[in-house]
Amino acid sequence: MMATRLSAPVTRTIVLWCPDWPITAVTRTSTLSADAPLALIEKGRVFACSAAARREGVSRGMRVREAQSRCPELAVAPYEQAVDIRSFEPVLAAIEEVMPGAQLLRPGTCAITSRGPSAFYGSDDEAALWLLDTLDSLGITDARVGIADGPFTAERAARSTTRPRIRVVPRGESGDFLAPLPVTVLERPQLVTLLQRLGVRTLGEFAALDPLDVENRFGADGAHVHALAGGLDSRRVIPRTPPRELDSVIEFEPPLDRIDQVAFGFRASADRFIAEITAAKLVCTSIRVEIDSEAGETSERTWAHPRSFTASDVIDRIRWQLQGGGSETGLSSPICYVRVVPESVDAIGGHEQGLWGTAADERIHHGLSRVQSMLGHGGVLTAVIGGGRTPADRQNLVAWGDRPASALDATQPWPGSLPTPAPSTVFEVRQPVSVVSSDQVIVTVDDRGAISAAPSGFSTGGEFRPITAWAGPWPVEQRWWAAESPVRSNRFQMVDDTGLAWLLINEGDRWWAEARYD
Repeated sequence: MMATRLSAPVTRTIVLWCPDWPITAVTRTSTLSADAPLALIEKGRVFACSAAARREGVSRGMRVREAQSRCPELAVAPYEQAVDIRSFEPVLAAIEEVMPGAQLLRPGTCAITSRGPSAFYGSDDEAALWLLDTLDSLGITDARVGIADGPFTAERAARSTTRPRIRVVPRGESGDFLAPLPVTVLERPQLVTLLQRLGVRTLGEFAALDPLDVENRFGADGAHVHALAGGLDSRRVIPRTPPRELDSVIEFEPPLDRIDQVAFGFRASADRFIAEITAAKLVCTSIRVEIDSEAGETSERTWAHPRSFTASDVIDRIRWQLQGGGSETGLSSPICYVRVVPESVDAIGGHEQGLWGTAADERIHHGLSRVQSMLGHGGVLTAVIGGGRTPADRQNLVAWGDRPASALDATQPWPGSLPTPAPSTVFEVRQPVSVVSSDQVIVTVDDRGAISAAPSGFSTGGEFRPITAWAGPWPVEQRWWAAESPVRSNRFQMVDDTGLAWLLINEGDRWWAEARYD
């Protein structure tokens, strides 16, 4: 079996690598500058950083606070993988115009079988030059190209070159090229740690080990990595299948200056848009609407749907987006361009009606959608529970059709949050109350959480309510690190003489009724 693995053919491969692609993707889709110190954050750590940030000591995996302490001017933004993928799609399309058959390894990196391009352009170097010229025309001037036997060696060659931007490893010399590289390039943390403990520091030392011993000790994955270290990468380049173009675009000539004209003009395109998606056995659950005005202004927004879009739903979203600007068209000049992109699609089989139909759900959906079409996007709201420490923080209202999303993640632990059971009535605006002791003195809580006297009663709107039972205080401290906006309060649960329970909040010498247990 081992002999078969070693004798497998190795494909001559071209690998294109765009350094710092997450940074490039963000700067190409926003106003951020790649020349400024910039870091993309994921789970509280630096996922990627610009060259300017690295010069200040920022590195991948560093905590945000440490990165900002090393570079006070550091601009931070959340890392979004969807931005990486979406930004690299035009690059892949441009590459496939000069070299068909590209395989996406990851956003910013792709592989191409070199046999066809090298024969067409005359040599490996000429093919690489055409590839770099294509990327230069897109404004990506720091791309690197590696050509070698197998995708692994070709990618190592691309990452090892600076100037010139092309590194060609001659046929049959992949093992010699990889030999001095450290074993950390294998991207197997557990295996790398074990190899280093055994004294194996380079790929050449790892490749020199007996293949059977490696397979017996590390299993099939270890044997595969051992073959990579020796330049015996038998993986094939699998060309991607370009996604079917399902976008719907219409240009108005002359531009239209009324919302109803734009909506009516796009109706036929919306019908074709949904028909093409249905023909592909898909349904669209999220769309991106792009609208351009005659003055060059652009309005872009992503719309979600609780089920799947129909043609009339698409028209409604376009109309609501135009109304969002507050003027007759939503923009300051007539509309000349509308584009609808299917942002999220799903298999049509998962959205078929049940065996006995879904009449009740359908009536609710159509009824709410009809009311929303008359009142506007924010005319129909649904309640969604989000994250937070107070009941008011957890209340969120989202427009019908939008995904239930909250600014605060409900899955987080939220220490200090109110335990179950939750109050049944949460006041939209906290009601001021006065909590007094038996001698009619306002009850206060000091910094140590000690109350000045036992609560005897409280008044709401002029009505005095004697207290029969109470519990607390439970201190809540939020944003203690922000000197300008710290939040410190004490939570109490009190029962009045009618048996009604209340959730009261103390902030200094002031009291509030936040909720009621009906």
